Amino acid sequence: MNAAATMFDERVDPGRITSFLLAAAMHVALFAVLVFGVRWQNRPPEAVMVELWNEPAPAVVQVEPKPAPPPVIAKPEAVVAKPEIAEKAPPPKPKAEPPKIAPRPRDEEAQRQIREQLQREQSAMAIDREQQQLREQRARDAAAANAKALETWVGKIQLHIRSRINKNIADAVPGNPPSIFLVTLLPNCEVLKISLLKSGGNKAYDDEVERAILRASPLPRPDKAEVFDRELRLTFRPKDKDI
Repeated sequence: MNAAATMFDERVDPGRITSFLLAAAMHVALFAVLVFGVRWQNRPPEAVMVELWNEPAPAVVQVEPKPAPPPVIAKPEAVVAKPEIAEKAPPPKPKAEPPKIAPRPRDEEAQRQIREQLQREQSAMAIDREQQQLREQRARDAAAANAKALETWVGKIQLHIRSRINKNIADAVPGNPPSIFLVTLLPNCEVLKISLLKSGGNKAYDDEVERAILRASPLPRPDKAEVFDRELRLTFRPKDKDI
């Protein structure tokens, strides 16, 4: 009994295998449908190319031109040469010379008066030049005379002052240095002011000269009143001698 049961249990049902195969085939088909369906939906649409064509232009019908008629050639007319007539040119007319106008008496008189006026003006200018030269010469002579008179006046003043300088003080000065003073005078030649412009280097001699100038006031007057000068530059040297 156990052997029979075992044989019974090991028997395979043929319908079961068929059902299993069909079920597997259905699953594979379903999987294929799903896969290919999704890929078909995700595929981009293909572009459609459309070509546009214009209608062909109508054919041009060429018309052959008609031949032109031959040109008409006109016959040349005979030219009759006319005889040339030589014309003689008229002789040139001689140029007429301008008539000479004789000077009138009035023009001669006017020219004579102009010449005389020029001569008078030239003579007057020459006289003016001579007078100007004379005036300049007189001015130079007067200036020279005034300079001489001024020099003479200053010499008298210096002599007048030196005669009042102490000889012992002057002889004690070594050498002969100049002492220059500016002396201001009144119109009557009295001494108003004394200024030492340059010292000779010896104060005792400078002071002695200043005292001599004061002792000599009023100073001598000039021979010509026009050479009077209120300020005089006077130079004194210790070894100058009175003339």
